[in-house]
Amino acid sequence: MAKLRGARRGAALAMGAVLTVTGLVGCAKEDTGSTTADGVKVVASGKLTTCTHLPYSPFQSKDASGKVVGFDVDIVDLAAKKLGLTQTIVDTPFEGIKSGADLNAGKCDVAAAGMTITDERKKVLDFSDPYFDATQALTVSVGKSYKTLADLAGKRVGVQGATTGEDYVKQQVQTQGLKIEVVSYKDLAAAQQALATGQIEAAVGDLPVWNEYVKANPGKVVVAGGFNTGEQYGLAVKKGNAKLLETINKALAEARADGSYDKIYAQWIGAKPAV
Repeated sequence: MAKLRGARRGAALAMGAVLTVTGLVGCAKEDTGSTTADGVKVVASGKLTTCTHLPYSPFQSKDASGKVVGFDVDIVDLAAKKLGLTQTIVDTPFEGIKSGADLNAGKCDVAAAGMTITDERKKVLDFSDPYFDATQALTVSVGKSYKTLADLAGKRVGVQGATTGEDYVKQQVQTQGLKIEVVSYKDLAAAQQALATGQIEAAVGDLPVWNEYVKANPGKVVVAGGFNTGEQYGLAVKKGNAKLLETINKALAEARADGSYDKIYAQWIGAKPAV
């Protein structure tokens, strides 16, 4: 569905809420960035700034204290620590993330937003090695008998706009001639609210995200079906930022080798699926 901060202060705050992993950062004089000992250029001195779009639990969301936490946060921290930097997070609309606009504007160094690697996105972003295998889920209210998109003929199905979940449902509508109304929402929270209040009959999105919602709302909604679309998430950097991309890929490889990745996965996602 592909779970983070730009460090420009002042006027840039109007473009996205700027958060650290521990909370909100106040305004300060403009930071022109720096270069690490490894030759990686960053937009804010001493920080690895990440763009994301909240909420997208378990990949990124705020905890009770307002701290941004999640699977993606911990994955990016692997690279931040390797560079001797502290991760900082920018909450910004997903459209600016997937289009590469935020990275090109210097709002952040890396994008981590539960974002699926696609050929179209590769045209404007450089992706890391995949760090998560994703599946789409069909979620409905408890008591409903729907199991497939075809079962929802004449009904409204919600998706988060500008996501692969939206692309998948629209593609199925076209190729199968399904008589369903696809309703796109600006973010996941809006889609979840629509399902909870009966504005839509079902919703389609990334399975881990909807599993998290089901756990938080027992007895209200259930994952009724799944669609294995072969999607994989990747971290993204500005086109041509080879140094940072190399560092991210090394950090991911080392985490998989030493067991750190499995620990992060178990904490935020649960048991790994059998290969």
